[in-house]
Amino acid sequence: MTAATDTRPRSLPVVISAWSAAVLVAGQFAMVAVVPVTIVLVAVFRNAHLRALRWWAAALGAAYAAGLALWAIGPDRAPSLSKNLHPAHEVVIVVLAVAVAVAYHVIRRRSRP
Repeated sequence: MTAATDTRPRSLPVVISAWSAAVLVAGQFAMVAVVPVTIVLVAVFRNAHLRALRWWAAALGAAYAAGLALWAIGPDRAPSLSKNLHPAHEVVIVVLAVAVAVAYHVIRRRSRP
């Protein structure tokens, strides 16, 4: 099967960004994770083949944006986003990022001929 006739969804930036967002937030680099989260959102909503990932990507973006907004408008801001995020909120972001990556792999596998 050639790449021209392959109908499986391909978006390497989505899967790499989803895994890197999970690693960055878990590794206490949550502010840097804005880049991979943005890449996931833009790539998923622009690629029609990745329609099945839209709910997962939207949930990841919303969870990350909520944490970022709480940090930005909070009365007593921590020096970094990682220190300000509640541990449960970090877990939610990491789980959603992993869910996007796993869902990508699942839809990729299911679309095999």
